[in-house]
Order: sequence, then structure tokens, then C-alpha cells
Amino acid sequence: MNHNQEALAARAAPILFVLLWSTGFIGTKYVVNNADPLTYLAIRMAFVVGLMAIIVAIARPKWPDRIGIAHSAVAGILVHGFYLGGTAIAIAHSIPAGLSALIPGLQPILTSTIANRWLGEKVTPVQWAGLVLGLGGVVLILHGRPMTGEAGLGWLASVVSLISITLGTLYQRRYCNHIDWRAGNLVQYVSVTIFFAIGAFLFEDRVVHWTREFMLALAWLAVALSIGSIGLLYWLIRHAAATSVASLFYLVPAVTALMAYLLFGEKLDALAIAGMVMCAAAVFVVNRRF
Repeated sequence: MNHNQEALAARAAPILFVLLWSTGFIGTKYVVNNADPLTYLAIRMAFVVGLMAIIVAIARPKWPDRIGIAHSAVAGILVHGFYLGGTAIAIAHSIPAGLSALIPGLQPILTSTIANRWLGEKVTPVQWAGLVLGLGGVVLILHGRPMTGEAGLGWLASVVSLISITLGTLYQRRYCNHIDWRAGNLVQYVSVTIFFAIGAFLFEDRVVHWTREFMLALAWLAVALSIGSIGLLYWLIRHAAATSVASLFYLVPAVTALMAYLLFGEKLDALAIAGMVMCAAAVFVVNRRF
């Protein structure tokens, strides 16, 4: 890849990542209407394992050692296991798709706080200002939205998602950056398939309705999200500071809210639109080189 191609990829990757990641909340709303959440995730991850196995068989990447395999498994449980599990459970308990993206949307604040101490990354005062601006945008998007359904369990699941994706991305950056993404991802997906299968057998009736809606959404989530967006996330983690990558998550609630408005009629008022603008401004401030 020449310099121009690398520059184009660096500009396009964050935009594509936000768009793909946001569709995950929308797709999850479709699949949990037809299957128990952990059961659906076990099926999805088994499918992804098959896809990654084909990629690994063709590419023949270098395999990590035992410690690398263990680190990949831990990162997989954090990035995929508790994060996706929390999101699916939240939506299954009637938390609107737009709202289900909001709690994980607070990740940049938590990431910056931890990265400042754990990874030794310096977060400048201007970046802190941008992070606070983004937090304000998330609050505006939240304004006036209904907290219906089994809110207690749903919101607890969303908080678990926030903590998990934050720790997972930081763990990936610290311990897995040297591991080939193809081999590392296969280890992660095998680990999380076992994780979800155990959860489904322990806590669910494992109901699945194989409707066209379910299968199309499942295919999209497996290919575009688990292969595409996760690959982009790990590429961004390798090429940018943790704070800059995390700031992209401020855009996810805004994009998800817009998609949910168009597809499901979820509320999108003037304050929510103002919040979207603030989130976009926050990403610009955090990533700008002053």
C-alpha cells in the first residue's frame, strides 16, 4: 500500500467503522425478535468461526504462543462476550436501539481515564474538553427518551457493555497488538462461541425462529460486524492512540439514533440533533493535532 492509499484508508476507516458499528444495534433489534439473545449470539459466533477459519486457512498467518492465545481469549470475552451479550440482553428487554447505544457511548470518558494511567498516554486539556463536549452530546440525545420495559436489567446490561468494551479495547491494545489479527480473531471467536453457548444452555430456553428477517440480520451481523467492523476496530487500535479511537464511539449513539428513527420511528427531536452535532465536534477536537 503506497502513501496515498494509506492516507485514504486512514480517512475512510473511522467513517466506515462508525457506520458499521452503528448497524450492530439495529441488526440486534431484528434478531432478538426471533431468538433468545445468548442463543442468537452463539449461532452468530459459530458462523463467524467458520468464516475466520477459511480466512486463516488461506492466509496461513503466524500463530501466537500460549500466552498470546490466552490474551486473545481474554480480549475476545471482553470485546465480544460481555459487550455483545450486554447489548443483546438490553435490547431484548425493550431498551430502544438508540438508547442501547448510549451507555456504551460513554466509553471515551472511561477509556481516557484508564488510558491516561494504564497505557501512559497523555490526554491533553483540549482533548479532555472534547471528551466532556461529547458527554454533553450523549446527554442531549438521551433527553426525553422513554425508559420502558424491564429497565433495571436492560440498563445493567448496558453498563456491563460499557465496562467490557472499554477494558477490551485497552486490553487488545496493550497485550494483543503484536498478534496477527487473523489468528488472534479466530482464537477470540472460538472462545466467545463457547462463552455464549454455555450462557445459552444455563440461562435460556434456546428458542430460535428461522425467519427471513432473522437470517438476513444474522448474516449482516456476522459478516459486516464481526468480520468487517472488528477488523477495522483493531486496525484503528494499531494505528491510533486509545483516546482517539474511543472518541469515535461518541458518534455511534448519534448514527444509531438516526437509523432507529428511520427504521423504527424512535424519537429524534431538536435536542437529539444538537447532541449529534456536539458528538461530531467532540470527535474532531479529540483527534485534531493542535
